[in-house]
Amino acid sequence: MTEALLLALGASLAWGVGDFVGPWQGKTFGVLRVMLWAQLGGLVLVAILVAVRGRPPDDWAVLWAVVAAVSGTLGLVAFYRGMATGTMSVVAPIAGASAIVPVVYGIATGDNPSALQLAGMATAIAGVALAAREQQPGGRRLAAGVGLALLAAVGFGFYFPPMHAAGAADPWWSGFVFRVTATIVVLAAVAVRRPQVRLVRWPLVIVVAAGCADTLGNLLFAASSGHGAVSLTSVLASLYPVVTVVLAAVVLKERIGGAQRVGVVLTLAGIVLISA
Repeated sequence: MTEALLLALGASLAWGVGDFVGPWQGKTFGVLRVMLWAQLGGLVLVAILVAVRGRPPDDWAVLWAVVAAVSGTLGLVAFYRGMATGTMSVVAPIAGASAIVPVVYGIATGDNPSALQLAGMATAIAGVALAAREQQPGGRRLAAGVGLALLAAVGFGFYFPPMHAAGAADPWWSGFVFRVTATIVVLAAVAVRRPQVRLVRWPLVIVVAAGCADTLGNLLFAASSGHGAVSLTSVLASLYPVVTVVLAAVVLKERIGGAQRVGVVLTLAGIVLISA
């Protein structure tokens, strides 16, 4: 169980860094351009790792990663767009409320959540409600990016159960299948939208590094799946918004309203309680 905890927390750290750097660059260079190079960078990394390992898949259950990739990538597109239009410190915790989905899935499949986890779900929902609204002249309104953040939460939430099943079968190949599928989804979006995709020098290096961080998070989560229940590993991995919020505060000096700050704290606290 300790190994599952450490692997899942490692995934949250890697995702937190990747989910700050990627959207940060996406604001400057465009969502699809950044996502394309991030996916390609991550794909090269996991392909090298699988090739060095030199073993075929242990179980064809790794194909559950296809389902996880479609849901997770659609969630990531919404997340990037939400971060591009809204405040990272608000969007990231709302997207992190995706931890509720695997807990509900765990209950449906026989897990018994603790009183703290149930309290965490209620706290996270209350936090989202507060963080989602900002003070404007004439009253309060829905903060920019909140709708996209909620879509991201759904996409991320439904990533966890199939990826847990794939990772329990073979974490290395599930990571490879995931990244191949995610890259295909992004390439299809690029083919339809035809954005500018050229990226050079340091921006390219930074974006590829963000993609590698995201891939590392996927591999660590997949590896944790063989050592713990989906309701445990998923919610621990969902602590990544803490890292993203801290980086946004330190690097970008983001500031939000008082009620929204309370909402962000409540959302993060709810995610922590869910993982208790």
